[in-house]
Amino acid sequence: MFTGIIEELGEVVSIEEFGESSQIRLRGPAVRSGAKHGDSIAVNGVCLTVVDTSEELTAASDEFTADVMAETLHRSSLGTLRPGDRVNLERAMALGARLGGHLVQGHVDATGTLLAREPGELDAAGNLRWEVLRFSLPQSIARYLVEKGSITVDGISLTVVEAALDSFTVSLIPATLALTTLGTKQIGEPVNLEVDVLAKYVERLLDSRALPATLAPPTALEDVS
Repeated sequence: MFTGIIEELGEVVSIEEFGESSQIRLRGPAVRSGAKHGDSIAVNGVCLTVVDTSEELTAASDEFTADVMAETLHRSSLGTLRPGDRVNLERAMALGARLGGHLVQGHVDATGTLLAREPGELDAAGNLRWEVLRFSLPQSIARYLVEKGSITVDGISLTVVEAALDSFTVSLIPATLALTTLGTKQIGEPVNLEVDVLAKYVERLLDSRALPATLAPPTALEDVS
């Protein structure tokens, strides 16, 4: 589980392809620190598992390796990455830590595309105070978005400004523009999207009410043994 608060901008070091899967090596000193074999690290919003051995991880290095399966390559934009690309990195949240963003699973629901960038006002030094980005919204997840709700874009926890039928907008502050890949994302480039999992649970519960009694889930008072 993650929070959508990016810890650092990492870099793709190398990618080794194996038919329908691949192994990706990434550089990220902050997330690499203290990492162990089997730990989870979100890469552009995709939960990946560190596969380096203990010996490899104890060696002086700021890099780590993760396997990427066919399903992940199909459902996310990781298949478009190339050596030298920058990526958003976040370690799994610690139990009891502050939840600065929202609950993020690292399970990508769909990919979207950056459609437009609309610069906001400038400060006295000529720096942007904010910028509005518009992304395409696949029909398969459109029903989960609401204005002022949460969405994860390339691993970043963001608040939806406008939720249209086929697109949505977010407003980014200077820190987000400077510390994540969205600051340099170009029109037409893909992004990974993960909707708020709470919305999917609510939908499932409401759908169960329409099921026949024999198929509906048991109530708290029914014997489920």
